[in-house]
Amino acid sequence: MYQEARVKVLRLFLLTIFVFPAVCPAASKEMLELQRDVADLQDQVRKLRSAFDEKTTTLTVLVQQSVDASNKANVAIAGLQGGILEQLRQQGKEVVGPVVGVGAKVDQMTTQFQEVANAMADVTTRLGKLEQQVMDLGNAVRTIQTPAAPPPTASGPSTGPTASTSAPPPIPGDVLYQNAYRDRLGGKIDLALQEFNDYLKYYGESSLAPAAQFWIGDIYFSQNDFEKALQAFDLVLEKYPSNNKTPDALYMKGKTLLKLDRRTAGANEFRELIRRYPGSDLATKAKAQLRSLGLSASSASRRK
Repeated sequence: MYQEARVKVLRLFLLTIFVFPAVCPAASKEMLELQRDVADLQDQVRKLRSAFDEKTTTLTVLVQQSVDASNKANVAIAGLQGGILEQLRQQGKEVVGPVVGVGAKVDQMTTQFQEVANAMADVTTRLGKLEQQVMDLGNAVRTIQTPAAPPPTASGPSTGPTASTSAPPPIPGDVLYQNAYRDRLGGKIDLALQEFNDYLKYYGESSLAPAAQFWIGDIYFSQNDFEKALQAFDLVLEKYPSNNKTPDALYMKGKTLLKLDRRTAGANEFRELIRRYPGSDLATKAKAQLRSLGLSASSASRRK
């Protein structure tokens, strides 16, 4: 058995001697190629690291430059803002003084204007009183100058035409109308209403009679007495059918009917105004009234 062991060891030794030289050259070649690849990789890593370090340095420099520029810009903006604020404060000081002075002058002028307005109102009141006194004096003079009625004759009462018992007009018609119109504008509504009625009483057939009748209706409308206003506007349209106040009377009659909840009748008045006076300003207002009612002006119906 010992001999067999020696033989096996000898065979293994011989196999090693003859086989190892054949295997070692191939392994050595692969090892060299691997070493070259590793060396190339190490060289590339060194180049990448060098390039990375260079770019990092450049980027750091650029960032630092940007930070410096930003700091400079902030300083410049802060300086500019401070200058602007200071300039605004200075301008505010320069403007506030004159504005305060102008405000004081405006207040002073307002006070003076109010004093003048009060003085004018006082003068107007005195003139109205003086005018009333003059009118009263004129009426008294006319009354004195009116001849007394002749005494009845002994032969009995006269069978001829009787003398007129109506009183003469107190003042000329144009003066009476202007007084009424001025009092209406001045807010003396009741006095103006009486004067317009007096005008119609004495001058009911004159050229200004339609206007006087219209203003009576307008005064009643402003006092919310719509029934009397409607009667007054109807008188303008019926007693004075063709005059310069007819369009106004149609329009105001339409508004009065709306106030009395007579919607259809009011719309008919507006349509009649549009039909008869299509190009007037009041026709435009009448169309606006119809639109506010949700109605059309095209379906105008004739007045009854």
